[in-house]
Amino acid sequence: MTVTDFRPRPQPDEVAARVTSTAAELLEVLWGRASTAPASASQLRVLLILEHHEGINLRTLADSLASTPPSTSRLCDRLQAAGFVERAVSPADRREVRLYLSGRGRAFLSDLRARREQALQSVLEQMPAAKRIALVQGLEAFCDAAAARIQDADDARDRTA
Repeated sequence: MTVTDFRPRPQPDEVAARVTSTAAELLEVLWGRASTAPASASQLRVLLILEHHEGINLRTLADSLASTPPSTSRLCDRLQAAGFVERAVSPADRREVRLYLSGRGRAFLSDLRARREQALQSVLEQMPAAKRIALVQGLEAFCDAAAARIQDADDARDRTA
């Protein structure tokens, strides 16, 4: 009997977390290779948030980024200069600025997603069909659980705000 026989075996959830983390890291590598993005990771996060929350104000965006309003404003300045973000005065309060993804920003995200999907497709084609089906089923369940977790956290944050 070897020493390793006495070590506790990892629990299935621990193994799943480790494998998912490794997969996410590999996805980052693949996505990085597929990207010709003129945007930084922080700028990309802004674009993705604006895509799903059209017309949010700067403070809400800063909260979503876990950043400060001045830093977020500078980030948006750069994105606006690149033509990816538009600002508009709120009709309810002229002191409040609303942020929107521009047409160019939408086109950028669409192109980025297409390149990323192409890079992923080349990897998925190397997998057996049954494993691809299992992957899709597992990822769908993961997305549902992650979305619920994020929504719960957002609801809790809104209740304390």
